[in-house]
This record gives sequence, structure tokens and C-alpha cells, in this order.
Amino acid sequence: MVSIILVNYNRVDLTLNCIETIYKFCTTDFEIIVIDNNSTIGNIQDINKEFPNVIILKNSKNKGFSYANNQGLNIAKGEYILFLNNDTLLIEDSLKKVINYYKSLKRPALIGCKLLNADNTHQESITEFETVLNVFGDISFLYLILKKSKYVNRFHLNYKNIENPIKVGVVKGAFIFGEKKYISNLNGFDDRFFFYGEENDLCKRFNDQVGDVIYYPGTAIIHLGGATTANMPWFSIKNLSIGRIQLFQKHFKGVEFGLIIAIHYLGIVIRIPIYFISGVVTFNSNLIKKAYNYLKLLLIYPKNRFK
Repeated sequence: MVSIILVNYNRVDLTLNCIETIYKFCTTDFEIIVIDNNSTIGNIQDINKEFPNVIILKNSKNKGFSYANNQGLNIAKGEYILFLNNDTLLIEDSLKKVINYYKSLKRPALIGCKLLNADNTHQESITEFETVLNVFGDISFLYLILKKSKYVNRFHLNYKNIENPIKVGVVKGAFIFGEKKYISNLNGFDDRFFFYGEENDLCKRFNDQVGDVIYYPGTAIIHLGGATTANMPWFSIKNLSIGRIQLFQKHFKGVEFGLIIAIHYLGIVIRIPIYFISGVVTFNSNLIKKAYNYLKLLLIYPKNRFK
């Protein structure tokens, strides 16, 4: 059996749509566990009106995406785990395909599948783990020029026509499949990551300690991407920065850590005038607000919880 874990925050509509496609396409034995992170919009119990077998945990406090996923992991009964974003839609029996592929492997693996946008175009589905070089590629916009460079563009594999499964650094957190026993042995996600960074950390620890992280292009799902945070730009920008800094705090040391942190903040500084000037020239208030949000990022540095 597969335990499918979904985290909901203020988007019961998305969660319902996702669950509907699971029931529509999946022929494998499964259970669905939904963890609601203290939503203030919508009624999470509406899910049981349509799908009475779905297990719902409702938190009285939002302790983060990682913490919520681990709550689901701790009560899951399945041999396999699928961490699935609630802003995804299945379009075929992806679980059956992934399980069949997993059974053909000779060692443990975490598996991610192909992600598609709502219009069925390809979405970035895989990435390399952060390095000093590819973070510099991010902040200097070199990744836009050298798209296929594995050194400066951590998303370079997304620009190649990958038809067969390959080992990768990180699969995007919209769809992460693996055996429960191996994920539990790693204690699941590190819940010190509130929102963003957790999938990179989990994949790195799995690569380092357990087995392979594999991108499997033999099946695809639709990922609406950012739907939950679409109306919360500051929340998204702030937590994305915090999540990356926390990754650096946990996985980098000494001179390399100081260098990658300096590069990260340099990227923030560069973007402030770019977004502000672009907003003024194009009369786009959203770009001006984005510049202001990046300015505020200069005042934020998360306490190192990984010492």
C-alpha cells in the first residue's frame, strides 16, 4: 500500500481537486492523509463529505510544511510513501508506473516524476544541490545565458531531453516517492525547515546516507506551482531566502559557508535596483513592491539551528 501525504493551508479547493484525480486514476491500494496547517480559509472537513476514507489531521498551529509532512509519515500504514503537493493533478496512473519502476531497482531510491504546467508544457522538475558556483550563477543571471551548464545552472537538466530515468541531486517536492522504512530512518523531513529548502535537504541526506535520488520521466503530473502562496508574495520571497540560508547553515562550513552566504546576499542587493527601475520604467507596481520586499530581505538572517 502507498500512503499519500498532502499538506493543506487555506486551499481546500486545490486539495479536493488533487484527491479527486488520485481516486480517478490510481489502481494501486492507497490511503490518503491530509494535514491541515491551521487554515483560516475553507473547511478541511469538507473533504470527508466527498471522500470519507481520507484521514485528516487538523493542526491548531502552523509549524511548517516539513513538520506537517512528518505528522503524516508517522501515522502512515503504507509500505511506500508519496509526498504530494496539494496543488497537483494526476493525469494517469502515475503511482502504478513509479512502483513498477521502483521494484526493478537494486537499491533504495527516492523518485520524482515529470512535472507539467497547467497547459501541459514542461516544468522544472529536477535540480542540483546548491554549490558556490551555481549559487553565483543564480545571482549573476548566468544561468539564463548558460542554461545547459551544470556548473552555473543548477536546473540545467531541465533543458535536456531526458527520456530515461537518471540519478539526480534533487527532485522537486511536488512529488517524492520512496519506501517508508528508509524515509523514516532519516526521520523524514528536517522540520527545522519551515517552508522551502526541505526537499533539497531530504534528497541530499538520502543521496549521502541511503541510496539514489532518481528522476523518472516515464510518468507526469500537473503541478500548478505556487498556487498556495500566489497571494502572499512577501511570505514566499522571505521563506525562500530563509530556506536557502538554512541549507547553507546545515551543509556548508568555514570559508565555503561565508562565501556562499555573501553571494546569496549580493544577489539580493543586485535585484533591488533591477526590480525598482524596471517597475518605474514599465509603471508596474508589482515590480516596485518586489524591490521593496528584496530590500527587507537584507534585514533577515535566520538563527543557525543546525550547530
